[in-house]
Amino acid sequence: AAAMKLRDAPSACPSLWRCLPCPPAELRLDLVLSSGQTFRWWESSPGAWTGVLGGRVWTLRQERDRLWYTVYGDEDDDDHDGRPAEAAKPDGAETDRVLRDYFQLDVGLPALYRAWGAADPLFRKVADDFPGVRVLRQDPVECLLSFICTSNNHISRITAMIERLCRAFGRRLCRLDARPFHAFPSLSALAGADAEARLRALGFGYRAKFVSGSARAIAEGLGAEGLRQLRAVPYAEARRVLCALPGVGAKVADCVCLMALDKAEAVPVDTHVWRIARQRYGAALGGRSLTARAHQEIGDFFRGLWGPRAGWAQAVLFCADLRQGQQPAGSRDRAGGGR
Repeated sequence: AAAMKLRDAPSACPSLWRCLPCPPAELRLDLVLSSGQTFRWWESSPGAWTGVLGGRVWTLRQERDRLWYTVYGDEDDDDHDGRPAEAAKPDGAETDRVLRDYFQLDVGLPALYRAWGAADPLFRKVADDFPGVRVLRQDPVECLLSFICTSNNHISRITAMIERLCRAFGRRLCRLDARPFHAFPSLSALAGADAEARLRALGFGYRAKFVSGSARAIAEGLGAEGLRQLRAVPYAEARRVLCALPGVGAKVADCVCLMALDKAEAVPVDTHVWRIARQRYGAALGGRSLTARAHQEIGDFFRGLWGPRAGWAQAVLFCADLRQGQQPAGSRDRAGGGR
């Protein structure tokens, strides 16, 4: 079974696996991949996470101070069973680079934790139990279209929706046991004339017109590369461009700014984060409803408290709150209690 192969792989077939030095204080896969930043990873066996990144299927696992990984060959190269194919695998230096970029491993996390803890006793109180929570650097198109699906939704349902989206519109990559894996769809696939109707048939409801509408707006405007180039513009400008897209409000724009466009100061604010600000920090911000003004005031409050990587610090508290709540991770509402 693939699950057995994945669990035993680091010792059983080391020639097919690579590793990066990565202590738990820098990265905890179990916290980062399950807390609503991304919806494309699943725990395929205890401690092993399988998902799609950069158009390929990966399995990751941590052992002490190392991050082990393997990349599966495309379906055409591996006889349709998802075996890691040496000839089909990309260069090891390139896969190292992809992972380092995705997890932003060049950002030293322990020093940031110390700085945030020194500035904020409430952060210091929870940080020791939740090390290694860092912000991912995702593909902007995938991040944007995924987070459009998060309104009035919860993590497990969003994950299932994104899976259906990829199976219906994305290129098939390989199969592990009976499970097929697909790439995230192209803009052109989601901008087609029948895309909205197909998304509605997949259970996307009112989000269908926003996913297809934003895909079409990007395809006909900035393009995928133009969206990626928002990484180089100021936060306020990137946010303004995103908020002009169908179905994109301040919260979704801030999620994309933080998790795909290198805006570490972006603090995604929903009713959950608003509650944290008011109840834990005593911040009387934004009046009685979560208006545009409230988004700005709460973001400014946390930027003043935590500094230029305030969005990263908020990700730690969000993860801690998700795990410490009475419901298991994956069941919290992403609109009333999440992203």
